Amino acid sequence: MKAKLILENGMVFEGVAFGHKETCVGEVVFNTGMTGYQEVLTDPSYYGQIVTMTYPLIGNYGINLDDSESASAKVRGFIVREKCEFSSNFRSEIELDKYLKQQKIMGITGIDTRALTRLIRNYGTMKGVITTELLSERCLKAYFDSFDNTNAVYEVTSKETHEIDKTKSAVTVDKPVKVSLMDFGAKRNIIRSLQSRGCHVTVYPASTKAETLLNDGSDLVFLSNGPGDPEDLTAIIAEVEKMIGQKPVAGICLGHQIIALAKGGQTAKLKFGHRGCNHPVKDLEKNKVYITSQNHGYHVSKLPKGFEVTHISMNDQSIEGMRNDALAVFSVQFHPEASPGPVESGYLFDEFLELVK
Repeated sequence: MKAKLILENGMVFEGVAFGHKETCVGEVVFNTGMTGYQEVLTDPSYYGQIVTMTYPLIGNYGINLDDSESASAKVRGFIVREKCEFSSNFRSEIELDKYLKQQKIMGITGIDTRALTRLIRNYGTMKGVITTELLSERCLKAYFDSFDNTNAVYEVTSKETHEIDKTKSAVTVDKPVKVSLMDFGAKRNIIRSLQSRGCHVTVYPASTKAETLLNDGSDLVFLSNGPGDPEDLTAIIAEVEKMIGQKPVAGICLGHQIIALAKGGQTAKLKFGHRGCNHPVKDLEKNKVYITSQNHGYHVSKLPKGFEVTHISMNDQSIEGMRNDALAVFSVQFHPEASPGPVESGYLFDEFLELVK
């Protein structure tokens, strides 16, 4: 069935629909990873977005039950150059097309993803509609106007507090670090990365009050990744501000941005974001460059007073990490838990836990 991607600026890309065939609207972004489409589809940070994969062949190793980063697909739509009809991998349990049908996610294949990516790079991310229908200008405007990602974090967060099974920890330590994870859309591998270091993890909804976290007996508050504009999260920022200085605080991605705003820093939207698993970041303390996994559309544009920069992007020199030893705070913009992507920056989880010492 023929389908169209219609962008907010009026440009139209024609292709073929796959997955769940129902008109969708979202923010069109691109990811430069050659692999990892399952993790991308299920990453809560992509909530509200239509994701374009720049690698031309997608679906060749299928979908399995182990590699998802959340319980369901979180993207609004999926754009590929060529969809593989039959996967070839011993771990494959379901084809991409069938998976998207089950998850009610619309996809479009057969469009020039290189041209689309260049367009986004030149003009920035923008809203888009994927549809098989012939939509009038009035209907299109209604779709674009209806898109609102303001409450994205509250849509993807855990609905109730829950403790992660301690028996799943990869190692046993004499004095395990007790971690309170604020779930703004946490990827599963953040939890696994903490458990692999013997941590006992309790997951809290995004709306949890500071008083609860300060009095739960934990050693470290960990702020997770998540979707949307951090400046929309005024209530969460206020609660995080109360915790900083009272208990060690670490953060990844959205958590990093929330820390900056809580201490008087500033954030800004990137023109087309950093999304992929091949982004070089320099650790200024180690004087080494690491290839990292990234997925963010916003960044810390002004450092809070008293903080120092620990990491920078080698692509655009943006702030990728910051710390304040006096307050026992350390956070990074990129994803040391990877999934997908290289795991060489996983050492940062050890540095997060050193905040407790």
